[in-house]
Amino acid sequence: MPFGRGALRRGGAPSLFAGRPVSFCLPMKTLDQPETLAELKARLRSLQPDAPRRWGTLTPGEMLCHLADANAGPLARRNPLAVRSRRVPLLKWIALYPPLPWPRGIKTRPEVDPRAKGTKPGSFAADLDRAIAGLEAFAKAEAADLAPDHFVFGPMTLRAWKRWAYRHTDHHLRQFGL
Repeated sequence: MPFGRGALRRGGAPSLFAGRPVSFCLPMKTLDQPETLAELKARLRSLQPDAPRRWGTLTPGEMLCHLADANAGPLARRNPLAVRSRRVPLLKWIALYPPLPWPRGIKTRPEVDPRAKGTKPGSFAADLDRAIAGLEAFAKAEAADLAPDHFVFGPMTLRAWKRWAYRHTDHHLRQFGL
């Protein structure tokens, strides 16, 4: 066999990924990795209160509040968000695993929108501390500490939640060129 033991898919076609860990195929950052948490914290600390956004409507302070609120929901620090009854597994996979940027301009839930029911910005330093504390709590969380479902993606494993937390934070940091 050209690709080693177990390298054939059903029907006899070779699989390039057989026997290789998923991380070999797609290197994925998650909050399970201390270096990834350190990277996100450094990027957050480099955010300035007057940083211009590249897209969207959030100010830097609003973005920090949004991140903190979004992380607090799955950690049960705020009222849990209602879960959509229709599950979309392909959407979940596309959002979490390929190394593609998230689309811009998707409206967030009112519970985590600082212009609606979410936390309003206060002191920039306090909002930054709260956002970083939320990431740290997420990084330390075990499966039992997190909500079983995401409001759009449905059932979430610990690995999926920690990937989501990285992707969500990275998306908003990119919004400010970080």
